[in-house]
Amino acid sequence: KVVGYIKAGRDEGAELIAGGSRLTGEPYDGGNFIAPTVFGAVSDKMTIAREEIFGPVISAMPFDTLDEAVARANATPYGLAAGIFTTHLGTAHKLARRIKAGSVWVNMYHAIDPAVPFGGMKMSGYGREGGIEHLHEYLETKSVWIQTD
Repeated sequence: KVVGYIKAGRDEGAELIAGGSRLTGEPYDGGNFIAPTVFGAVSDKMTIAREEIFGPVISAMPFDTLDEAVARANATPYGLAAGIFTTHLGTAHKLARRIKAGSVWVNMYHAIDPAVPFGGMKMSGYGREGGIEHLHEYLETKSVWIQTD
């Protein structure tokens, strides 16, 4: 499936900057390993900009304002996670509040702790894994009223 996204990126006119192929040779033979892949010249309408790609593929898309960056991040129907890289902590807090994603990582990516809930927004995921929120997925509240007289 990841190879299909790479093909779609090329077919739709994105510029392949790095990667874009399966890894071969030991220890990769017999597996589904893809080289880390970076695309440039990506438009907001391209498949690789709008879909969740569960593989090592990123679309490097420049922006002029933070409002533009947030609008682009929120324009997709998915919202599993987002990454913000900045030297300004205040900017990170403002962006994290505005981006519609279940997890937002700042100056890192994919840190997960089982005690912290993880899950997406919009069409990403269902419910939360980890933390007390995960336990709530298995619970259903019931009220019972009994008159004793």
